[in-house]
Amino acid sequence: VQLQAFGGGLVQAGGSLRLSCAASGASLRTFKDSVMGWFRQAPGKEREIVGGINWSRDRVYYANSVKGRFTISRDNAENTVSLQMNSLKPEDTAVYYCALGPSLSDITNWGQGTQVTVSS
Repeated sequence: VQLQAFGGGLVQAGGSLRLSCAASGASLRTFKDSVMGWFRQAPGKEREIVGGINWSRDRVYYANSVKGRFTISRDNAENTVSLQMNSLKPEDTAVYYCALGPSLSDITNWGQGTQVTVSS
């Protein structure tokens, strides 16, 4: 399975960015059984969960640090997952990774990472 992430960049605090990730190379069964989501890793810190969404889109998880500011969406026809980030803060600065797996605690595939930098 290949995950290709798009978006990211530099934005001022309070601004917005949208990340997208396209998945390919997996069976429909795999996609239906998988959570797609986003993780991030800031310099000197461990990778952490941002959020994830299941195939039926009735289960969406967000880390407390991004609740109310970030929105995850999933397009099953296109095998994509997106992350709309609003009210960005300098502490959101990190490399963001698209991820896919049976659950957010069992990620089997990672995207290449995309840098998000929020200036104060």
